Amino acid sequence: MEINALRTTERRRKARMAGIEGKCNCGAVTLEISGEPKAAFFCHCEDCQKAHSAAVVPIVMFAADDVKVNGDVLTWQLHVTPRVTCATCGTRLFMEPPGMGVRGVSANVLPPGTFSPMFHIQCAASMMPVKDTLPHFKAFPAAFGGSDDVVDW
Repeated sequence: MEINALRTTERRRKARMAGIEGKCNCGAVTLEISGEPKAAFFCHCEDCQKAHSAAVVPIVMFAADDVKVNGDVLTWQLHVTPRVTCATCGTRLFMEPPGMGVRGVSANVLPPGTFSPMFHIQCAASMMPVKDTLPHFKAFPAAFGGSDDVVDW
């Protein structure tokens, strides 16, 4: 019964995410998102910390083809990952890991109440412990090619 309740909750969350619109802080760029999220998580990696000037970044991964960009953007790269920013206000919109076919949309540009994180990644690089009920992976979960090792906070 408990597993079925979790599956129902996850289906509702995914349905709520499909067909949403994200936008930058000034409204000059919108993201039309047509598909369901692949994952929603908090990233603690050093690249995200540098790119966003933040200790942790909320991200929702979608298939790249499910995220349509309307408006003028700038693409820049930190190490190997291209990142897309509003050309007018500089809002960080998404990143696109090479060869993965996904876009990691910054949850900050999504409508309030749509971000429902499932776990934390890259916690070995964390600036500080974040204690909550979610799993905290040292690097990546096995589903992302990692080891499933977690930090002990």
